[in-house]
Amino acid sequence: MNTLKIALASTVALSLAACAPEAESDATTADETAMAEKATAGTIVDVAQGDESFSTLVAAVTAAGLGETLSGEGPFTVFAPTNDAFAKLPEGTVETLTTEDTDTLGSILQYHVVSGAVDAATLTSAIEGAGEDGYAVETVGGGTLTATIVGGSVVLTDAAGGTATITAVDVEASNGLVHVIDTVLMPQ
Repeated sequence: MNTLKIALASTVALSLAACAPEAESDATTADETAMAEKATAGTIVDVAQGDESFSTLVAAVTAAGLGETLSGEGPFTVFAPTNDAFAKLPEGTVETLTTEDTDTLGSILQYHVVSGAVDAATLTSAIEGAGEDGYAVETVGGGTLTATIVGGSVVLTDAAGGTATITAVDVEASNGLVHVIDTVLMPQ
């Protein structure tokens, strides 16, 4: 009799377990969360607007009339200078560019944009494959940056010989990626 009760109870338990909805795995939940965050991240401009450390960049993009472009479909990769990066420029430079010389400002900003979503792993691999001379990165402004690895960090060298270090990578936006840099790059 006990054996019959145990067998019956086991059968019921197995039947209920088999009919129960499948529990989501942690990996599936994490993937869905990441996809939802990317979908709600907004465009590159939205991401920059949402971070106070890019307020100068946002003002510059607006003054140069590039907001609509950088909010477009993309994908783009933006090497985004922080407020501290802009502060390194000679006094009055940002004000002059944003009020009197927006064409030059537009050229400078386009020098920070690459067509396509180039993540850190892809960029690092390209640099390693390019050898000692570094990897040539073509910008949407028609210029070239040279990417190298120095002391374990990715460093971009501009046409004037100035350098910027990437300090944060792979900030996702709905239309591309943002890599944060510590210096404004100059096309000439």
